[in-house]
Amino acid sequence: MRFRLLVSAMLSCCALRAQTAPSDFTWTFTVSGDSRNCGDVVMPLIAARSREASASFYWHLGDLRAIYDFDQDFKALFPTTTIINYTNAAWDDFIRQQVEAFGSTPFFLGIGNHETIPPKSRKDFLVQFADWLDAEPIRAQRMKDDPHDRTVRTYYHWVKDGIDFLNLDNASPEQFDAAQLTWINSVLARDEADRSVRAVVVGMHKALPDSIAKGHSMSDSPVAEASGRQVYQRLLSLQKSKRVYILASHSHFFMEGVFNTPYLREHGGVLPGWIVGTAGAVRYPLPPDYTSAKAAQTHVYGYLLAKVSPPGKHDDDPIWFEFHEIKEANVDPSLMKQFGSDLVHSCYAENPKAD
Repeated sequence: MRFRLLVSAMLSCCALRAQTAPSDFTWTFTVSGDSRNCGDVVMPLIAARSREASASFYWHLGDLRAIYDFDQDFKALFPTTTIINYTNAAWDDFIRQQVEAFGSTPFFLGIGNHETIPPKSRKDFLVQFADWLDAEPIRAQRMKDDPHDRTVRTYYHWVKDGIDFLNLDNASPEQFDAAQLTWINSVLARDEADRSVRAVVVGMHKALPDSIAKGHSMSDSPVAEASGRQVYQRLLSLQKSKRVYILASHSHFFMEGVFNTPYLREHGGVLPGWIVGTAGAVRYPLPPDYTSAKAAQTHVYGYLLAKVSPPGKHDDDPIWFEFHEIKEANVDPSLMKQFGSDLVHSCYAENPKAD
């Protein structure tokens, strides 16, 4: 029965997209998160697909490496490594094997909870990834907002073609803290008043509270749940004048329509939301009430391809998101040679095995 429900959800996903995909989009971007465990095998394929789609950028929603234990792909490359050597080299491995695969495609980076697992910390993340967290579009936007603000943060935003992209930090239980909430509210207030901003895309690691994936989200912490609810209500208010889209990972499956829950229907309404924790991490079962989502798949790797319509076209819904699966048959021979066929097959077939 469970298998039949999953197949039904997968088919409904494809049918929905076939009916409404736009044909007049002018640019694209790609998104996914959770590239630990087997991300060194999966992310280069997402990079190749991003180039094929002429993506303007790729956005990673956090959880780069496992840290609490060896990633399978790292262990395949360095079978005799120690945990100390692994934790020292894990983020360098992410940069070499995953980020560099994107070549000239801009790479926007979010922080996940695994980036705060000791011996790693948020401070370490800021130091290691300063080049990405202070990239030109982010730095220019920060200075436009406040010419005196030279602080590099794990949360930031940038505007492209009338779309404001907010990358939030909810990687640890105390987030969103007061400083980040103040920043979020100030950015959204400017967006609300700015007629040139036609949509807001909010990306983060953990899904906002009260979603279908509530069991593995900001609802895990009372502080995070309270602050996450504040942000959700602020986005509901913004939705009255601007189109809002919410992206997350953390749960290792794909889901569209994650906020279609009784609680949110009774507390203001349902916003468009996706979970795409499918960039290499060990796959999770779908939550019990996943059938209330528009679409849901697990035991898959892949990414969201977003197609953006030009200003003045479809401004009531200017961005179209579609999930693209990466399969074992897509693995490049060079990756197969580098990691070995046993590891590659294990990543696709036993990470973990499907029920």
